Amino acid sequence: MATPLSRDELWAMTHAERAALADDLAGLDDAQWARPSLCGTWVVEEVVAHLTAAASIGRLRWLASALGARFDFDLHNARRLAEHRGATPAETLARFRSIATSTTAASGHTAAWLGEVVVHGQDIRRPLGLPTTPTTAAATAVADFYASRDFTVPSRTTIAGLRLDATDGPFATGAGPLVTGPTIALVMVMAGRSTYADDLTGPGLPTLRARLAEKP
Repeated sequence: MATPLSRDELWAMTHAERAALADDLAGLDDAQWARPSLCGTWVVEEVVAHLTAAASIGRLRWLASALGARFDFDLHNARRLAEHRGATPAETLARFRSIATSTTAASGHTAAWLGEVVVHGQDIRRPLGLPTTPTTAAATAVADFYASRDFTVPSRTTIAGLRLDATDGPFATGAGPLVTGPTIALVMVMAGRSTYADDLTGPGLPTLRARLAEKP
């Protein structure tokens, strides 16, 4: 088993992934900023504003916001997104760049905040056809976290009774019918993004596809 990464190492990866995403976003036109992402009904600009919000609110402010929304997390997220979205896409990007090295988070689960930028980065890049992917090390850290628990997504439940093996790195988990493919694809299906099942193979894939199809 690999040695767990320190919080400092996880934050360093998070900062690097934010910077890489910001660089990818710099060349977008208005139509691309308005393109639907893989994250529900959000367009690209809304996903970026959400990432800024997530890196700008600590535990107490998060709790106050959740209470104010009566723990309706769609409403909570929508309010914080609106707060951090700029008047123009350029301003939204500038705000995102301003939090690139932030270590503010609503909890101490640092791997989850790395997961925020890894997953949402691909929510943006895939529809836009951008080729950048997170580093294998960053994707592996998120995969290990998602396989270990249900946190903001039911990732562990999604893969229960399956064996996952990455073809490009050390990530492996579980026992049962095999699902194999790139680490980032395994991360994304654990996060509920069914389109990434197209990047995977193995006898466990039909079971995984069926579970993803059941998700709202």
